[in-house]
Amino acid sequence: MAGEMDKLKGKVKEVAGAAANDPSTENEGKLDQAKGNLKETAENLKDRAKEALGGAADKAKEASEKAERKTHRDPDDA
Repeated sequence: MAGEMDKLKGKVKEVAGAAANDPSTENEGKLDQAKGNLKETAENLKDRAKEALGGAADKAKEASEKAERKTHRDPDDA
């Protein structure tokens, strides 16, 4: 979400700078857009890493619980 806002703000600055013939504002807008793209990329990578690691953690937990069930013996059954 933050990346989208940076991109939108940057586009507005870029257009305003171009309309006012102000290269500084125009370039600032382009930088804001690039910052927005980087934020979005970082968020996507973070989400993908969570998904990948979350799946591995879930499998490990299931395997641990399964092993515990197999080795657990009720003392009343003896």
